[in-house]
Amino acid sequence: MSIALSEQEIIRRESLQQLRNLGINPYPAEEYPVTAFAQDITDNFERFPDTYKHVTLAGRIMTRRIMGSASFAELQDSTGRIQIYLKRDDICPSEDKTLYNTVFKKLLDIGDFIGVKGYVFLTQTGEISVHVKQMDILSKSLKPLPVVKREEDGSIHDGFTDPELRYRQRYVDLTVNPEYKQIFIKRSKVMSSMRDFFNAQGWMEVETPILQPVHGGAAARPFTTHHNTLDMQLFLRIANELYLKRLIVAGFDGVYEFGKMFRNEGMDRTHNPEFTGLEIYVAYKDYVWMMAMVEACLEHVTRAVHGIPAVQVGGNEINFAGPYTKLSMYDSILKYTGIDVSAMDEAALRETCSDLNIEVDSTMGKGKLIDEIFSAKVEANLIQPTYITDYPIEMTPLAKKHRTKDGLVERFELFVNGKEIANAYSELNDPIDQRERLEEQLILAGRGDDEAMAMDDDFLRALEYGMPPTSGLGIGIDRLVMLLTNQSTIQEVLFFPQMRPEKKVKVATVDDFIKVGVPAEWVPVLNKMGFNSIDELKAGNPNKVFNDLGGMRKKLKLDITMPAKEVVMGWFE
Repeated sequence: MSIALSEQEIIRRESLQQLRNLGINPYPAEEYPVTAFAQDITDNFERFPDTYKHVTLAGRIMTRRIMGSASFAELQDSTGRIQIYLKRDDICPSEDKTLYNTVFKKLLDIGDFIGVKGYVFLTQTGEISVHVKQMDILSKSLKPLPVVKREEDGSIHDGFTDPELRYRQRYVDLTVNPEYKQIFIKRSKVMSSMRDFFNAQGWMEVETPILQPVHGGAAARPFTTHHNTLDMQLFLRIANELYLKRLIVAGFDGVYEFGKMFRNEGMDRTHNPEFTGLEIYVAYKDYVWMMAMVEACLEHVTRAVHGIPAVQVGGNEINFAGPYTKLSMYDSILKYTGIDVSAMDEAALRETCSDLNIEVDSTMGKGKLIDEIFSAKVEANLIQPTYITDYPIEMTPLAKKHRTKDGLVERFELFVNGKEIANAYSELNDPIDQRERLEEQLILAGRGDDEAMAMDDDFLRALEYGMPPTSGLGIGIDRLVMLLTNQSTIQEVLFFPQMRPEKKVKVATVDDFIKVGVPAEWVPVLNKMGFNSIDELKAGNPNKVFNDLGGMRKKLKLDITMPAKEVVMGWFE
């Protein structure tokens, strides 16, 4: 298969071959023993200069200033950037100056990985730098990085900002926009601090199946797959709840799991079909106890990430220190719509939705209709952490019936900044009641509700062996990280969010170019200019293309006739 290469890519491949011709392996296998990092040197050199008399660093070349027999460059490692100073006679102490004159000055490029050994010093302008005594090539970059210009005042020019490219090519994004690394460092801190909190209570982290014969534990549409050996349909899990409850039946007092969940649903600023959820189940507890636990946990996590329990999210300062506001589902709807839906039947709820201009369909039962009203009229008002409690039984087939309020279950959801980030129950442990509720879900599925829960006979069998009173909690890790890093889209907190298939550019043949009027001898020149398809050529600026052709003819010293301007204009008709 032919690969269309830009002029820069062709030049870098030529440099790669020249390095090999010089006997230099551009992709060495041996360990490179790094002893120092850019951020550590920047933070500590002036206080402890003697510590940095002999250092070994490795990273990408990000800028270069070549000045005859001495040059400056910026090296970027995993912690940041630092200036390096290379002097020809220092890295080439013998008569052979090839490493500096040819390799560094001509064959290395922005983006290449090198290793340097030397000592740290202050330049005449007071900049902390590494005086290089030895340089090694560690990896040759064959594609040029986007050139992002950063001024001393913090302004950025030619930034790599297109979300489509940033999410699809995260490896480039985090190289040229290293500030985004902090999002993922904080994401890791969220999860590790949550683990610390749970482990300190004596609860155990476990793993449960991702491939499941029955999709259960949530109201969502699953992804399906097929196991050839067993010749059976399987589902990517939509939740790990039912397996974790089995472990409570088995005698564990507290279990939790950070796991990937998969839901075959729409994608938007807060939804990705693959996401990370945390679920925890603790025996002999209820949803009231769980509210206090969640407040303590989220304050602990926020302090671990930010040092304080508050975080700025858009124009709001969110305070995760408890206690949080509590509102029942019915009371929240009454508060923000003035409508009491607590005694309404399905017909009345449909009429209310119509009056409120909320779109619904015939598959929705009473619980879904109430949820639609809540989502449309209440959610956006819940900015500070707020518990919505005591849901209608139709909405929650896995929660225990409310101990004092008929028709409700002991459930809460935590809303922050207008979005739900946690969901918890006093778990239903009555196997007969649970079977009846799942049978009601089958009726909804029969009406066309493709998010209704399936019947899980093995889970019901586990409950029949007896599950102690239990409280369970699920937290959407991605949404929590969005809050704690002040991001408005879920794609910003996922290394590799789901994307549509990348559009492949069809590389045009010489004959394709000839058909639009391009002389055959000029096709390779257009390819070097980055035009590898007719669509790319047609999208170009005719005047610029004509001028650039002249420049390339001179640069490449081509002995071919320059096409007339009107001929070039004809290529774009």
